[in-house]
Amino acid sequence: MHETAYEITTLTPQHSTPNPGMLPTEIPPGVQMVTLPGGIRTLAYTPQQAPPAPPIPVAQPIPAWAKTTALLTPTIGGGIAAAGIGLSYAAPGLIAMSEALWAAVALIAAAAIGVPMLLRIGRSAAGDGKGSTHITQNITASGMFGKANGTINHH
Repeated sequence: MHETAYEITTLTPQHSTPNPGMLPTEIPPGVQMVTLPGGIRTLAYTPQQAPPAPPIPVAQPIPAWAKTTALLTPTIGGGIAAAGIGLSYAAPGLIAMSEALWAAVALIAAAAIGVPMLLRIGRSAAGDGKGSTHITQNITASGMFGKANGTINHH
């Protein structure tokens, strides 16, 4: 290693500056007062000390949730793949079931419309040409909680 040929001193009120007009606060950064081997003191640029090395990062343990997630990922992916394969095999059956359900809906709709019409046709044919029967009911009551009386009239 190379030895320096000067001694670095800090400025204190006892030390005098090489230029009596220069105050210690006026010395620029990186410049210091040095004493040379002959005893002469002067200002000089001094080598900067290397900044301390950044701390070496310490390996952190892996959190439990990350381990669990990493272990579940292939399982979940495999389940999704199996579901996709199952749906591809079930697709023809699902299509047939949907067509059967549409047929059932059509049958229910036809029954909802057709049955009342058949009943109406059957009543008019069973009546043998008679007109329809009208029933009139008249109900009367006196007061809010009074006894109600009624009459039924057949026409």
